[in-house]
Amino acid sequence: MYAQLHKLLATLLATLVLIFVPAAAHAQAAAEAPAAVASAAAKAVENPYGLKALVTHGHAVDQGVLVLLALMSMGSWYILFVRLWDTHKLSKEAKDARVSFFKKASLAEGVKSLNENGAFRYIAQTAIEASEHHEGALTENIDHNTWVTMNVERAVGEVNGRLQSGLGFLATVGSTSPFIGLFGTVWGILQALTAIGVAGQASIDKVAGPVGAALIMTAIGLAVAVPAVLGYNWLVNRNKAVMGQVRAFAADLHGVLMGNRAVKR
Repeated sequence: MYAQLHKLLATLLATLVLIFVPAAAHAQAAAEAPAAVASAAAKAVENPYGLKALVTHGHAVDQGVLVLLALMSMGSWYILFVRLWDTHKLSKEAKDARVSFFKKASLAEGVKSLNENGAFRYIAQTAIEASEHHEGALTENIDHNTWVTMNVERAVGEVNGRLQSGLGFLATVGSTSPFIGLFGTVWGILQALTAIGVAGQASIDKVAGPVGAALIMTAIGLAVAVPAVLGYNWLVNRNKAVMGQVRAFAADLHGVLMGNRAVKR
């Protein structure tokens, strides 16, 4: 009796497995199919309002704004790296001058110890030449101390001018690139609203897509402006520190030259 009952239950369980397992597998496959199709469709469809579409199919004004912002960004990064390298070299020259220049037996040996193409050697040669060649009908009306001081300050000013070159461009980029990007945004929104007015339809896809694409210009303008402003402030602070070392060297050199002249007298 129990054996027959056990056999009947086993047969019933096998029948249920054959019925429901394929049905469940079929239902799972049917549920996964729309998701796979939707995923493939999402991959196949490109964003018609992204940056790539703006570059390839945008209006001439949009492309012109992008090119202008790209040039401003490249110029900013170039100036930033070049001026950082210049301040690094000057700082190294200042350390070398403190270690070697004023410990030499003579000014000639001190000048030879400086970098041949460096700013400190240029200042030293200018000061020594002004001290040794103070003659002429016009320059004789200026006393020796004032004459040397003028030439040293002029040389220091030229070094400072080379360090300051390019900072005006960074300031210009930092102040104008957000407005250039905003101009591109306003132009894009104007074009989108004009197209909607012509079509006579104001659905969400007709409004949100073009307006979102136009806002890319403002984002790019800010991305160009922020590094330019940060780089400008950083370079200004570095230039102040480096020029302080340059002016200290010039002042010490002026004192040495005036001391040598007093000894010769």
